Amino acid sequence: MKSHSFFPYAITAFVFAVIGCHESPPPAASGPPQTPPQVGVVTLVRQSVMLTTDLPGRTSPYRIADVRPQVSGVIQKRMFAEGGEVQAGQQLYQIDPAPYQAAYDTALATLAHANAEMASAKALADRYKALGASNAVSKQDYDNAAASELQAQADIESGQAAVETAHINLVYTKVLSPITGRTGRSITEGALVTANQLIPLVRVQQLDPIYVDIPQSTALLLRLRRELASSQIKIKGSDENQAPVTLTLEDGSQYDQPGQLEFAETTVDQSTGSVILRAVFPNPQKLLLPGMFVTARLEEGMSGNAILVPQQGVTHNAKGEPTVLVVTPDNKVELRVIKTDRAIRDKWLVTDGLTAGDHVIVDGLQRAQPGATVAPTEVTSTTTPAHQQ
Repeated sequence: MKSHSFFPYAITAFVFAVIGCHESPPPAASGPPQTPPQVGVVTLVRQSVMLTTDLPGRTSPYRIADVRPQVSGVIQKRMFAEGGEVQAGQQLYQIDPAPYQAAYDTALATLAHANAEMASAKALADRYKALGASNAVSKQDYDNAAASELQAQADIESGQAAVETAHINLVYTKVLSPITGRTGRSITEGALVTANQLIPLVRVQQLDPIYVDIPQSTALLLRLRRELASSQIKIKGSDENQAPVTLTLEDGSQYDQPGQLEFAETTVDQSTGSVILRAVFPNPQKLLLPGMFVTARLEEGMSGNAILVPQQGVTHNAKGEPTVLVVTPDNKVELRVIKTDRAIRDKWLVTDGLTAGDHVIVDGLQRAQPGATVAPTEVTSTTTPAHQQ
């Protein structure tokens, strides 16, 4: 009987043991709190910066002359080398002068004949004048003699004009260069030319100095005028049309000679909405040739309160607006939408959305989320400030 009473107690102990195996373990102790992510920031300051604008341009000669003949004839000589330098007044061609020399000699002979006729007519008129006082000749004869003298005088004047014309044509057989410059392609000896023909004999271009024509939009021009009027920027010097200009050549190299803005056109091109600015550059090595495309950098003026933000700290939202992440005084991340004006080397010029003293995140952007707490560290820029004065 005692052996049967033990069995219920064993069953009960087994059930409690199974239930105990399925109970949840006690909660584990919590670990140490997570530290805020490290981010690099730059503290914005207002600074003076030279505002520049890069615009495409094209070179053009300082002076250009299409040399055309002023008389007709055959070219006997060409007195220069193609592509060489010529001086103003230097003879370039010799047109066959023989027919013009003959015309000049004929005009001289005609003038001599008129002078002889004048001498005879004057002597007759003087004689009749004396005889007319004593009524030895009729008044009609005297009047005829006086008229003959006047006609002879007119013939002399006409002969002198003919001589001058013939001399001019003879001189024009020597074709001279009107300017100092470099010649282009030329016709050769033996070519028949005509006076004032459409095709020039040669083109002479002055390349030192040389012009660079730069189209500038009227919107940019109006903005520049507004900034000048409000003293947001200041031009170096007294005249905005005398601002310095630098060039970048087609291969990306910098032209080593600075230029000067010399002229701004007063008429807007209706097809492009732009005006032409003309800068002049020294070109002693003739490196700049007419028709070359270049990029001109115009110095608009000096801004004394510019806010510059490194480009690596600026992103764009879904609307395409530029944004930055700013660390607030309590180390919270705040998203700011900003407005930028232009890029100045590795920085953006900001016109709205930021102010001096703001801490902009430039390193660790992937670890910073708006509203999160971060540990900011100041980043020392190693780049050279762009156009900073």
